[in-house]
Amino acid sequence: MIQLSNDFLKGRKLETMVENQTSYTLKNAAMHVFETHQQAEKVLLKFEQPVLASMIQGKKIMHLRDYESFNFLPGESLVLPANETMCIDFPEAKTKNPTRCLAMAISEEKIKNVLQFMNESMPKDDKRQWGLMDYNFHFVNDQGIFQILQRLLFLFSEDHPSKDFFVDNMLRELIIRILQTNERKIYTNSTIAISSDNRLSHVVRYIREHLYESLDVESLSRKACMSPSHFHRVFKTELGISPIEFINNERIKLAVGLLRNPETTIKDIYMQCGFESRSYFNRVFKTRHHLSPGEYQSKIQKLKFTD
Repeated sequence: MIQLSNDFLKGRKLETMVENQTSYTLKNAAMHVFETHQQAEKVLLKFEQPVLASMIQGKKIMHLRDYESFNFLPGESLVLPANETMCIDFPEAKTKNPTRCLAMAISEEKIKNVLQFMNESMPKDDKRQWGLMDYNFHFVNDQGIFQILQRLLFLFSEDHPSKDFFVDNMLRELIIRILQTNERKIYTNSTIAISSDNRLSHVVRYIREHLYESLDVESLSRKACMSPSHFHRVFKTELGISPIEFINNERIKLAVGLLRNPETTIKDIYMQCGFESRSYFNRVFKTRHHLSPGEYQSKIQKLKFTD
């Protein structure tokens, strides 16, 4: 999970209990840290530039135009277009357990320049042009994006004469990584959309309904009436990730929900999610959330029950 430094927490001013805002503005971007210290509903927020919102602590329920409501949790990010109004609920925020979120507003000119760089230097294999990402793109931070966000938190708040230059370089890498993640289409349940006429739709539904069972490429390929090699190739082409990566993503999302219950053991959770061993579950979970399942569960409970 993204960590706020002690220097940041000591230096910022708390002026409101709901969406208290600490901001740093540079040439091509502005970084905002929002903190909410009491439960609230239907809080409206909008940015004039495209924004990457990343949860630091706590839980939000997001209501976006034309989308079903969804939980927004630590370790996840959301890309929004300029002037998109968010309606946000804060069901668990408390004085000593605030909900915290990072919002990185990036100039459209900077995004345009990075797209031009990518099309000139990083052409796609199928010759298609890199273009603007799918907005309202909700995803789990990978290790690269997590480290960049942590670094940007430091750079924006640092008193350094060259920080505009440092931040600009980090922003380019961040945009590239987000566009590549968007291209792979690693969506959460609320945003992934496999149309009913897609040849893999029934396989995707089957995976989600049978996560607790043993799933492998060979058995899934039979359901798709394909050979294992052809199924693997088609799945990766249409969804952007391999079948095993997709299965693990879905299992980890299920595990995150189960870990919020302190009475559920890690063994129960990895078995309910279909992992064959605790060591493999730990490894996959830590890759995505940067904490072991036990550490994640303990941290959630400490935050939840802090008075």
